Amino acid sequence: MKELQEELCRYGRRAASLGLVIGTSGNLSVRAGDLVTVTPSGVALDALTPDDCPVLTLDGEVVAGSRAPSSETPMHLSLYRATGAGAVVHTHAVFGTVVASTLTELPPIHYNALLLGGAVRVAEYATYGTPELAANVVRALEGKQAALMANHGSVSIGRTLEEAFEATRLLEWLCEVYVRALGVGTPRVLTEDELVAVIARASKGSGNA
Repeated sequence: MKELQEELCRYGRRAASLGLVIGTSGNLSVRAGDLVTVTPSGVALDALTPDDCPVLTLDGEVVAGSRAPSSETPMHLSLYRATGAGAVVHTHAVFGTVVASTLTELPPIHYNALLLGGAVRVAEYATYGTPELAANVVRALEGKQAALMANHGSVSIGRTLEEAFEATRLLEWLCEVYVRALGVGTPRVLTEDELVAVIARASKGSGNA
């Protein structure tokens, strides 16, 4: 797990440097078989060391490390059990949190939303670290790679930590585009037919533009 713990530290620093988290907010985890290593509670992501990151079973039993796991660990473990993901990234990025505090979903105003599964749902609010929040996020992520969390932030999953992190970056970009578009006028949302046309073009190997 040492290599994965080092990877958590690298992406924790990236999350902080990109402004996706502030202080000790946000958390990341990565899975290897039946074990998960997660960022700890109370440590800023840009100050992590590999030994700071505890290792747990999928049932939440700590098997290595002296620090307490993130308070959002129940959500991470629920997502692993429900989705089979290899990594989870949760942040409190500004534009994602703005959208999560005002809407019930982020509509697809750019075709890159398809990379996350289309419109991004906002999970119903529940107190952080609770089974209720974990259940709400699992529902919001059904068939998706990312979701927003009402009055809280965002969460993304992936086969790898890199994939989950890039989904987080894309979600924040989509949220920023939407919020800035509102300052100009009413954002135009892509229709179902327009999204289907993008999927059809991509299936022919035309790539992304």
